[in-house]
Amino acid sequence: MYTRKATIMNQVGLHARPATFLIQKANEFKSSLWIEKDERKVNAKSLLGVLSLGVAKGASINIIGDGTDEVQAVDTLCQLIDSDFAE
Repeated sequence: MYTRKATIMNQVGLHARPATFLIQKANEFKSSLWIEKDERKVNAKSLLGVLSLGVAKGASINIIGDGTDEVQAVDTLCQLIDSDFAE
């Protein structure tokens, strides 16, 4: 299990378009991936799950990975968040 903290700086938070980018990237990995906010944990590969967190700009979240490529997966998702979801 590997965990890193990330802060959402996107203007709209983690909603529709940024969430879609995050989910697409998460699905490139074999590991199980979760996003945790305020003690709620959802599957990072699920659009409904991610949107249900209601992550606003400035919110801190934990990205959690568990599996063979967990470190690379979590680090890649954190880099995507840090880049403000630039492709």
